[in-house]
Amino acid sequence: MNAIKRFGSAMIVPVLMFAFFGIVLGFATLFKNPSIMGSIAADGTTWFKIWSVIEAGGWTIFNHMEVVFVVGLPLSLAKKAPGHAALAALMGYLMFNTFINAILTQWPHTFGANLEKGVENVTGLKAIAGIETLDTNILGGIIISSIITWIHNRYYSKRLPEMLGVFQGLTFVVTISFFVMLPIALLTCVIWPTVQGGITSLQGFIIGSGYIGVWLYHFLERVLIPTGLHHFIYAPIEVGPVVVNHGLKAEWFEHVNEFAKSTEPLKEQFPYGFMLQGNGKVFGAIGIALAMYSTTPKENKKKIAALLIPATLTAVVVGITEPLEFTFLFIAPYLFVLHALLAATMDTMMYGFGLVGNFGGGLLDFFATNWIPLAQNHWLTYVIQIIIGLGFTAIYYFLFRFLILKFDIPLPGRKKDEKDMKLYNKNDYKDKKNEDHSTVATGNEYEDKAIYYLEGLGGKENIKDVTNCTTRLRLTVNDVEKVEDSAYFTHNQMAHGLVKSGKNVQVVVGMSVPQVREAFENLVNNDDIK
Repeated sequence: MNAIKRFGSAMIVPVLMFAFFGIVLGFATLFKNPSIMGSIAADGTTWFKIWSVIEAGGWTIFNHMEVVFVVGLPLSLAKKAPGHAALAALMGYLMFNTFINAILTQWPHTFGANLEKGVENVTGLKAIAGIETLDTNILGGIIISSIITWIHNRYYSKRLPEMLGVFQGLTFVVTISFFVMLPIALLTCVIWPTVQGGITSLQGFIIGSGYIGVWLYHFLERVLIPTGLHHFIYAPIEVGPVVVNHGLKAEWFEHVNEFAKSTEPLKEQFPYGFMLQGNGKVFGAIGIALAMYSTTPKENKKKIAALLIPATLTAVVVGITEPLEFTFLFIAPYLFVLHALLAATMDTMMYGFGLVGNFGGGLLDFFATNWIPLAQNHWLTYVIQIIIGLGFTAIYYFLFRFLILKFDIPLPGRKKDEKDMKLYNKNDYKDKKNEDHSTVATGNEYEDKAIYYLEGLGGKENIKDVTNCTTRLRLTVNDVEKVEDSAYFTHNQMAHGLVKSGKNVQVVVGMSVPQVREAFENLVNNDDIK
């Protein structure tokens, strides 16, 4: 299970880049639409050509998703030298597809895929990095990248005889990969048609599952957040082949120009576009924050507002909800389950009223990839979305407020004598040393947190491996008994929380987790630190 969670968190590395490219495509769609921009956006004008160039750049990640995942996964999964692991994975993936190309060229009729017809004319074929091969989409990329990363972790540090020293490290990993990729390529040629048929059947099942499928998708995406397994729910659907071969995000952006110009209901044009989980992040987060604020004693309201405002804005604007959700997740888990139930119900209701689109990233996605480019012909759909959303904000508020008061849930700020409730900053940390620990401040926020975490995790000898997802530092430790409790990590807002599952530990850091992880790894790899 720890390995699965680690793999799930690694998938977030490439996924994080999709938001920016999606926004680029959203604005390109807007500025190339003559019905909105007028004659300046007519086909052939300088304005049209400029935005066509920008739009082409926005398609970069969607056109090369396989390669992005191949290179991105080792950055989190490699236990040492992640840069070398990423290069080895890229080389392995290129060899894998080159072998497939050669096999299909030599025996075209045996495997039922004739490259002479051109990949653009044959379903199931694709040109990847200029290599005509089977279209194994990101599934193939993820499998190959995982295999190469395993080889890297096992053999990168292998000591070879002096006369073979030139083949050590990266070269040794690539050499082994060469001989591993050949049989895997052959096996892929044999079994991929069956796998593709299974994916097609799954696509039909998901598309035909209706409102039950939509509700279940959104409920699982929310409720699995504490485990880190939610990546396995949305990633295969949004950027993987579970619903459409190249993922719903790419499908949406490929046709968003058509949707913008058409007056047909969006749901009829894009019936499987149920990527609506951002609504819970926007409307739900606001209701939760208001409930927490209203149930805080008067003397602590200013302090709790200082905590809630940035956490809520992070959820609403960019769709990162963990800083807010983790403030009540471990204190009252049933509130989190209620949150998942309400979010799934809201998204399903919006889907029933015709809302589809790309909403996973909070208001940035709302505006850039939906409301702005599509509002002219579909504004009524978005008005309905806002009405339903605000209605659920009220439901969230009243239900959360009732439960907090009914069960006297000890959320931050609800104790009248609570003194140590403030946002952490560098000056606080410099001026106030922890009473129970001897951590020394460096003046760098990321390094300070890394030092603090390392001490609370039992020191470098207790760290087996480390990676991160969007907001969490994920670790495997040798002895979980050496890890401090959650209160240590949340002291002075050093972290938002702690999750333990066996020897798997997650420190909820926030959006600065990549920088903290880098500083943390530098400490772990520093021989001068014990």
